[in-house]
Amino acid sequence: MRRYNFKEINDMYGKISPFEFKDKLIKLAKFRAMESGRRVLDAGRGNPNWTAATPREAFFTFGQFAVSETRETWNENDLAGMPRKEGIATRFYKYIYDNLNMPGAKLAKDIVDYGIEKFDFDPDSWVYELADGIIGDNYPSPDRILTHIEKIVAKYLIKEMKYDTKKGGPLSIFAVEGATAAMCYIFDSLMANELLRKGDKIAIMTPIFTPYLEIPHLPRYDFDVIHINADEVDENNHHTWQYSKKELEKLSDKSIKALFLVNPNNPASIAIDENSSNNLVDVVKNTHPDLMIISDDVYGTFVNGFKSIMASLPYNTIGAYSYSKYFGVTGWRLGTLALHHDNVFDKLINELPADLKTSVNKRYSDMSLNPDKISFMDRIVADSRLVALNHTAGLSTPQQVQMAFFSAFALIDDKDSYKKVNMSICKRRQKLLYDALDVDVKKDIHDASYYVIFDIMKWATNNYGEDFADFIKTNYKPADMLFKLANNYSIVLLSGQGFYGPEWSVRISLANLDDNSYTFIGNSIKEVLSYYVYTWKRTKINS
Repeated sequence: MRRYNFKEINDMYGKISPFEFKDKLIKLAKFRAMESGRRVLDAGRGNPNWTAATPREAFFTFGQFAVSETRETWNENDLAGMPRKEGIATRFYKYIYDNLNMPGAKLAKDIVDYGIEKFDFDPDSWVYELADGIIGDNYPSPDRILTHIEKIVAKYLIKEMKYDTKKGGPLSIFAVEGATAAMCYIFDSLMANELLRKGDKIAIMTPIFTPYLEIPHLPRYDFDVIHINADEVDENNHHTWQYSKKELEKLSDKSIKALFLVNPNNPASIAIDENSSNNLVDVVKNTHPDLMIISDDVYGTFVNGFKSIMASLPYNTIGAYSYSKYFGVTGWRLGTLALHHDNVFDKLINELPADLKTSVNKRYSDMSLNPDKISFMDRIVADSRLVALNHTAGLSTPQQVQMAFFSAFALIDDKDSYKKVNMSICKRRQKLLYDALDVDVKKDIHDASYYVIFDIMKWATNNYGEDFADFIKTNYKPADMLFKLANNYSIVLLSGQGFYGPEWSVRISLANLDDNSYTFIGNSIKEVLSYYVYTWKRTKINS
């Protein structure tokens, strides 16, 4: 196994993606772990170490019912038929009553009841969509998202993201393979529809998940990127990760075509507060009403009362959401894109110059005799399969059913019991980390506590003054902390700089390790910091 030395690590630092850089640190940490007998603690990735068990149980129990339905239709050894719609609801209830002891049976029944009672779904149509969907024997139809499932998912997003259908009008939902697929689809469709062109000016609210920093500079995009920086600090010189009015006023520049943001942000996992949100709304409504906004809200479920920017600017915003963190389903690849029917994207497509409109319409001409009437959301669906394969577009139907089960589970949980457990895990680990660091946890109602970004320079200045901070900058490299943690303790963290955060900062995921690990990580960081303090004091004594 390769063991990298500090020079090799430092030479790579800042030149490759933080996630690629992390892989090098993991190799070093594993090598040192084998020598010392320690285990590797990778707090660099945000994959949670919990899973939502009850809705999974309901999903698999419902799947057993669906298989029994296929055998009722045609049963020839290993081969079966397809579910039948007529009378399927009655057969489902009988199956549940006959198998009440199966894991998740009650929730499966409650989910079916919820659709019938809250949405007035026809029982056979609802159960059949779930049964046929979980079997996965048909292409997704509609391709964007299955009909009943869309209503369940939309209700969930309205609850958790605060999407406002009274203010913004009806929603269209596109079920996608996680927020990563949503990112790819959005970038491609904005380009395909001439809403963004190579070299255009876009804005990114930073710090931010690194692909949003890397994708715009790919040769096919080569965007001119303006950073809107979370520049505010509190009275104690601590980052608040909020945006000053001065920074947000950069968006008054009408040559900026689109704004990309992650909210709560990554790496700090702090949601945009009311003041920053109001200032953003003010700039958009009064100076830049045609600004396209793409908001990635994956961590919103970890903040009480979270409100997406899409709720405040429904006309301008397309919302991306992933189920991966909240329900522990990164492997399932479950996500959504949401857009109100009345939106700036359709307006701008309609206002394209005649030559561009003709070119764009040609792209979608095989889909309709009136391609100019195809909505932007339906264009994203088609673009996800290069248009020509639009008839096979859509997220796999078993994935959509699992998405519906997670959504309905959260909607039925009117006391938010599951949410409270999720949030308590992150808060508990955050406190363990900060206690080990001898740092007070700052109470912030906007803090998802999914990640912590620790700014070494802020810590140094606040505790020992500018002289000590200057000493660290002069005598060490930003990669030093990451190297020492991997080499001496087999701990892997990410650089905050790679997210366009502070140069001397590290990001710690609070999601993917057991509680005791965060005490060890905090103590280890503290030991490295103590070494910096020791060498600084010795230098002062000897000078």
